[in-house]
Amino acid sequence: MTVDLVLDPPRGVAPLRLGMTLDEAIAAVPGWGEPRVLGRRSSAQASWSLDGVGVQALLEGGPAVTAIEQWWPGEGRTSTTRVLLDGDDVFGTPAERLLRRAAARGWTVDTSRPEYPVIPGVSLGFTRQTSQEVPRDAEGLPVHVTSVLVGGEDYYDFLSEGHG
Repeated sequence: MTVDLVLDPPRGVAPLRLGMTLDEAIAAVPGWGEPRVLGRRSSAQASWSLDGVGVQALLEGGPAVTAIEQWWPGEGRTSTTRVLLDGDDVFGTPAERLLRRAAARGWTVDTSRPEYPVIPGVSLGFTRQTSQEVPRDAEGLPVHVTSVLVGGEDYYDFLSEGHG
């Protein structure tokens, strides 16, 4: 059975939504199984693995989910779980095409840090980094992204403030 995780920036990844409490996030996805929960006084995270695709609900410095990150299954692994952005398979579409399509939607794509491209405002962050043996482009970056994070509208504002 194929599971589709549909990115809905800057709101979340249905049925997980930014602003949920940890208990609400866990209750929203009973079919995903028991999460691994890590907590500290100031932050927490709940993690699931859906046929090798990692999903993390992050509570950074407060009681509410501030970001949701998904990780590709890894070198040589396939998964029945797809992460989709407007119909594009995030881990199956070459990163350059994925980012070009995002720009064609009118989104500002910041590739000033090539291993960590972001789309501020929409608040999507990608990782193009791995130590695994994967196909790479001419610049040595993985052809595909290895993770994607959905944050709130101002999640990446620190980059434009000169703190990144």
